[in-house]
Amino acid sequence: MQKLYIQHEGKAVDTNKTFKHVMAITLDPTSNYKEGVVRCITSREGDVTVKGYVDRSELHMLSGDSLEHFEIGDRLIIKNEREIIQPLTLDGFEFIGLEDPDIWIDNDTSLMHLYFTIPMKPVDKDHKKKTQIYLGHAVGKDLNSLEMTEPVLMDNRELSAKEVSIAPLNKKGFRYNLVESRDRNTDTTYSIVKVAIAKDMSKTWEYGETVFHPKENNISWIAGHASPGPLLPKTFIDIGEGKLLGIINGREANQKMSDGNIKYGMFSVGLFIYDYESGVIDWVSPEPFIQDTEAVTITFASQFVETGIGEGILYAHVDDSFVRAYTLKAEWIKSLLP
Repeated sequence: MQKLYIQHEGKAVDTNKTFKHVMAITLDPTSNYKEGVVRCITSREGDVTVKGYVDRSELHMLSGDSLEHFEIGDRLIIKNEREIIQPLTLDGFEFIGLEDPDIWIDNDTSLMHLYFTIPMKPVDKDHKKKTQIYLGHAVGKDLNSLEMTEPVLMDNRELSAKEVSIAPLNKKGFRYNLVESRDRNTDTTYSIVKVAIAKDMSKTWEYGETVFHPKENNISWIAGHASPGPLLPKTFIDIGEGKLLGIINGREANQKMSDGNIKYGMFSVGLFIYDYESGVIDWVSPEPFIQDTEAVTITFASQFVETGIGEGILYAHVDDSFVRAYTLKAEWIKSLLP
């Protein structure tokens, strides 16, 4: 069997005495990827494999002396957080902590932009209200000077946004970014991938077209949920003008159990080809690309670091228990592409 990636033996981020569960990481390129942010779970109610569980989260600093291992540090302090969050917390809802961090550096201004999920959970579980999800934003010179702004994408009841993938500027001068959104128009709620049109990376974006819907694609490993991951730089792998290869996280279709509860399927890491000039996904891998050997239910990628010509490291969290590193090589990946 042809080698597709190398799974590192150790854990890039492990849990500690404070946190039993860790999830997505994002690393700061201005620190040579030695510093960053991690989502830590402060409490969990329910079974993570069954619909209805609730995680409460905090964002914490990360630091490492290599790309192999990072330690969890202090909670990330973002100025103006209370002033932004409080008006979003409507009657009957509670804020359950920031999630899903993504760092983007504006090379023109050298400013750091941090994007994250702002989730609001209904207080009454039996009420018909649904969780509200906003794509939050903060900006500053570095991780120690971030100030929160208004969310770049709001929850309009029909659509929400999380898990952003930042696209390059297109020839028209704006970005067709990608976000995970939702489709509740059927009996089943799907996680879908939508375009987010960004003319200013600090101000309100617009929802664009749905570019991947699990229901409309007969791909079993991503039949229930789809979430965009990192877009890989052209210097790592070049697949043509106006296109990038990306990482996409997918989950199998939900299963209805005998007691009426909904059980989630397996989360795996796949590949996709993105036309960032047109805002169209051209292709999604028919099979998963990475499933960690220790994963029971979740392998979910959140960060890629280019380490050399045609080589890099992908980071993914496994069962919310630790973060693993995987070595990727462009020559290996090319064999999977159409």
